[in-house]
Amino acid sequence: MPSELYYIDVRHDGLHAYRRVSGRDPYVVQQKADAQIAAWNSKWEKIQGRASLLRTKEEKRQEAARRTTEAQEAIQAIDKTLVRHLEISNAIDWNLLKSNSAFSKPRPAAFVRKNGPPQPSLSDTRYRPALSLLDRIISSLRKKKEIAARHAYEADLSAWKQVTTTIYQENEAALLASDRQAREWELEKSTFKADQEKNNVSVDALREAYLYKSTDAILDYCDMVLAAAPYPDTFPKLCRLNYNPDTNLLLVDYSLPYIDALPRLKEVRYTASKDEFTEIFLLDSALEKMYDGLLYKISLRSIHELFEADVIAAIESIVFNGWVLAIDKATGQETNGCILSIQVNREEFLAINLAQVDPKACFKKLKGIGSSKLAALVPIRPILQLDTEDERFIPSHNVVDRLDDTINLAAMDWEEFEHLIRDVFESEFNKDGAEVKITRTSHDGGVDAVVFDPDALRGGKIVVQAKRYTNTVGVSAVRDLYGTVVNEGANKGILVTTADYGPDAYEFARDKPLTLLNGSNLLHLLEKHGHRARIDLKEAKLFLKTNGHHSNAPFSP
Repeated sequence: MPSELYYIDVRHDGLHAYRRVSGRDPYVVQQKADAQIAAWNSKWEKIQGRASLLRTKEEKRQEAARRTTEAQEAIQAIDKTLVRHLEISNAIDWNLLKSNSAFSKPRPAAFVRKNGPPQPSLSDTRYRPALSLLDRIISSLRKKKEIAARHAYEADLSAWKQVTTTIYQENEAALLASDRQAREWELEKSTFKADQEKNNVSVDALREAYLYKSTDAILDYCDMVLAAAPYPDTFPKLCRLNYNPDTNLLLVDYSLPYIDALPRLKEVRYTASKDEFTEIFLLDSALEKMYDGLLYKISLRSIHELFEADVIAAIESIVFNGWVLAIDKATGQETNGCILSIQVNREEFLAINLAQVDPKACFKKLKGIGSSKLAALVPIRPILQLDTEDERFIPSHNVVDRLDDTINLAAMDWEEFEHLIRDVFESEFNKDGAEVKITRTSHDGGVDAVVFDPDALRGGKIVVQAKRYTNTVGVSAVRDLYGTVVNEGANKGILVTTADYGPDAYEFARDKPLTLLNGSNLLHLLEKHGHRARIDLKEAKLFLKTNGHHSNAPFSP
């Protein structure tokens, strides 16, 4: 399972900027958040400082022109969201992730001992009494001056000793401080080098894991690719990824910007007679048109970046679900809804010349789904949504089994599985008066049933097939179902599996009256009707191997 994802929401009221910084290392996430806030604060200070310097009317006219240019450039940047970045290499340069900078903190200055004044000496002329002729004749006068000179010497000597003692003590304290600073500097330097080495080793380890196609490493790599995409600071740039190594399918749940994050200012005018600035904004209709186009561009560009950066060909297909976090104007509550969804395979997508397409037309051509006006934020059902939070569902690459007392659907008796499917579809359809019938007993790992729905508008005959599989369901099973739908004259076909489907299966089904339900969907359908179970594919495979059964064949334990 991928490691836990951490995130911090950062905002700047003055700039109306918002970002959600995410990552798998909480320390790195905090550093990124601090750096973003610092960058915004610096930008805001420059704006405030520039405004305070405006004095003359000519300066104010120039300021209006400058702000108009900035506003138009911001709008143009939105318009060129897709084409501006198509020629940029999106592959991660591992060397750029490494730190090779030198330790920048200067070494503390070397200790310099402070010298004291020279010691007073009796031989100094200042301590020799100046004797007059009279002093030389009268001994008492001479003696008095000699004593005074001696006292002056002794006073200076005492003062010298005090000063010398103080300087000695100061030198000793300064020496200790210098030694401490030197040790702290050496420790900081060694810590810096150790952290640098640790980071570089981690980068090398991640690179090796990625080259060996580790699931976690692929997720981290794709997360870095999308995080590196240059978007305005007001865009959330948050995504949630899931990768299936059996099918090489990457699922992207991407947080698209809300319409409030777009630049709306079109022009700034200065009226000299009133000494005031007037801001001209885009009309709502123009803003909504720009917003719709932007979301299509972000979707196509994100898919392009992921495929283009996939240097190890780990991704065969991508499902991109675009989510928008917004405030419901009717309730005032925060909502997060999926408003567009698209699935593409590598070969088909890379054959498109994105520089020449109309983003919306291209999105629709690729069978992407979404409302006619994305700005209305009408939620849709994603083409595929993996429930990574459901602890009952354990993918084949995860050994954890946290629900000991529940039934493993992938390892249950095929007849019990047959009746379970029949029961749950009876619960799902009988509320509308439909009838569910088992059509035949199957020994190919699935169960077949027919739903007769009497609803005049959406009803009819629905063919249901179930595959109690532990391996990926291929496109042949979907083709078989479609053939059954045609032969039976049914309105629709539903295929249910305990495992998952390959990209080719989703591709085949997406423009046909077919619904594919994987193991996670089945668990939710069961829970909806009061049944609790779990799916552990690895445990089921081990059971099948121990009992001599093929992983995609029915068995009776």
